[in-house]
Amino acid sequence: MTNTADSARSAPISIIEDLRTHGLLAQCSDEEGLADHLQGEMRTLYCGFDPTADSLHIGNLVPLLALRRFQLAGHRPLVLVGGATGMIGDPSGKSAERNLNDASVVVDWTARIRSQVAQFFDFEGPNAAVVVNNYDWASQLTLVDYLRDIGKHFSVNAMVQRETVKNRLNREGDGISYTEFSYMVVQAMDFMVLARDHGCTLQIGGSDQWGNIVSGVDLVRRTLRKTAYAATFPLVTKADGTKFGKTAGGAVWLDPEKTSPYSFYQFWMNTADDDAIAFLRTFTFLASAEIDDLARSLADEPQARAAQIALAREITALVHGETAVLGAQRISQALFAGDLTVLTGEDLAQLELDGMDSTVVPIKGCGLLDAMTLAGLAASNGAARKLIKGGGVKLNGVPISDHEAQILPADALLSRYHLLRRGKKTWHLLIHAE
Repeated sequence: MTNTADSARSAPISIIEDLRTHGLLAQCSDEEGLADHLQGEMRTLYCGFDPTADSLHIGNLVPLLALRRFQLAGHRPLVLVGGATGMIGDPSGKSAERNLNDASVVVDWTARIRSQVAQFFDFEGPNAAVVVNNYDWASQLTLVDYLRDIGKHFSVNAMVQRETVKNRLNREGDGISYTEFSYMVVQAMDFMVLARDHGCTLQIGGSDQWGNIVSGVDLVRRTLRKTAYAATFPLVTKADGTKFGKTAGGAVWLDPEKTSPYSFYQFWMNTADDDAIAFLRTFTFLASAEIDDLARSLADEPQARAAQIALAREITALVHGETAVLGAQRISQALFAGDLTVLTGEDLAQLELDGMDSTVVPIKGCGLLDAMTLAGLAASNGAARKLIKGGGVKLNGVPISDHEAQILPADALLSRYHLLRRGKKTWHLLIHAE
């Protein structure tokens, strides 16, 4: 993998200082000890990703990019895909018990996520990344061995004091099952296995994972007589208090078949001014000096949206590649300028997936008035006729003055798509049924 900011390898500051500069350090079990531990020698660290869906989402970028920062600083990242823990369910941040997925579903999701995480790391060289699956060792453990060798090191009194468990126990309802209660034990066992088999000395994760991670630190100390460390980063929040990573259509996924690169790009383009600089520090590898320049530009010329443009460009390139950036920019410019002739079949497919509201129309065609009401661009045929008469409607970039115009496959882009525009900003995609 390459990055425009791989020059971060030569940065004089320590990785701990780098994390703090980028707002990526929330808690640390022994910050001074960890800083010394990471100086001058390659260390191995890990972070886990459970397959709770068939794709990672943009919230997962925080731990992925944090691991990448460690690799750029010369350390070796282990990327753990939780084939075992994904079958149990992490109670962190959950007010109710998770639904357990079938084993075959978890196996499929594990394979998909394993493929996704691989694109963020280098797998060659002295600090080559390694992807591991905790199902490989958890599935080999008998119940008796689990209870005798692992369970005996955990105090139930201490476990119920963990914030995650305490919150569930204090909430009305079903409380917490033994399955989810045991999650921290299984995660701690992961740290022990990786410390034993890979020399792993550090686990990182979101701040909601603190209790699980320090349980692993303690288990490594008890079973292997080795020192291990824990570090977490803050959960991403938005300045206005709304939840990060959600849109009207739901989560923003890393899988381009679930969230198109165009919609992905637009999500970051629509970042509020109050969040843009913080997100640049968290989600990109741009140098601090360049981010400072963008902050000044945002303050002096907010209408230029230079920070948002840089944010969208950098993250889309990181996740989907430079070609996807060019495609997203091409679609954005085509819709802004109204020149739809530059759009490719792939561009239109992205718009169909999630790029704009769409409506299926009959394969043989239909009238423009009916199409506008069907699409919700007009309350009635009469209202649609009035809009057309006032010059407020364009079809495939061409102004329409004839209210009797037909929506026909012969006139469609790629014989399938029509881009209907009402006014200056309201777009709708009409798609002929196949």
